[in-house]
Amino acid sequence: MARPGRLGVGIIGAGKVGAVLGAALRAAEHAVVGVSAVSEASRERADNLLPGVPVLEIQDIVERSELVLLAVPDDALGELVAGLAKLGAWQPGQLVAHTSGRFGVGILNPVRAAGAIPLALHPAMTFTGMSLDLTRLMDCTFGVTADAAMLPIAQALVVEMGAEPVAIAEADRTLYHASLAHSSNHMVTLVAQASQMLREIGVETPEAMLGPLLRATLENALASGESALTGPVARGDVGTVSAHAQALKEYDGGAGGDVLEAYRAMARATARRAGNRGLLRPEQLIEIDEALGAEPKAPEGN
Repeated sequence: MARPGRLGVGIIGAGKVGAVLGAALRAAEHAVVGVSAVSEASRERADNLLPGVPVLEIQDIVERSELVLLAVPDDALGELVAGLAKLGAWQPGQLVAHTSGRFGVGILNPVRAAGAIPLALHPAMTFTGMSLDLTRLMDCTFGVTADAAMLPIAQALVVEMGAEPVAIAEADRTLYHASLAHSSNHMVTLVAQASQMLREIGVETPEAMLGPLLRATLENALASGESALTGPVARGDVGTVSAHAQALKEYDGGAGGDVLEAYRAMARATARRAGNRGLLRPEQLIEIDEALGAEPKAPEGN
């Protein structure tokens, strides 16, 4: 027997996020009534994570669904919502949730105008689009935004998917998303740069060298915050910082890379934060800045 309050769910966008969240809602005994999937990869993902769910046109999905989950790129969301509103697709009382981190419910104003209920449900997690993501949801939080009266609905949907909801104010959505992108996306860049350098000096498995260090660093930073800060910049070891900058300048000159620029930016930010905590004296901050050298100049326009 079906649990009370079960919904007919339509998934618009069978990307890595949409297919996984659709599978999570299905596991909570909601009925996924249709999914849109254009590319071959999306169709394969839908087959794997949502077996038996029909692939339908977007308008058909909206017509059949009590909850529409919009899992599309940020830049496509507004146009999609407005286009469906012009077609009269949104229905009074229908729940319409998007998964964008950047936007709150303001972008769903055409939904609200039609009498439907706008929700923003953004998982603070990186997805692979495979079934292992369902397990990761158990440790995941969602940034949720909704009108005050509808916030419990958004929170309940997240809990049903096995995750933890955290309310984010509409005005704070962009800063919220920037914080996640800054931490997650830039971590990938830093790891890629470090792996590249190690590989080029003959370390065959840089991931084996970096893995324990990075895991310990992340755990310490999450547990202790900036108290976990260590390394030559935080110690005011100007000679080492200068040697790093010179080595990376030579390395980038040969590789045509972007490592020195990233090192300089993060080292200066680290120094400022260490100074604010009283770990570095003002004169040490000046010495570190000088050791890092001049900022690279942007190329002049034609």
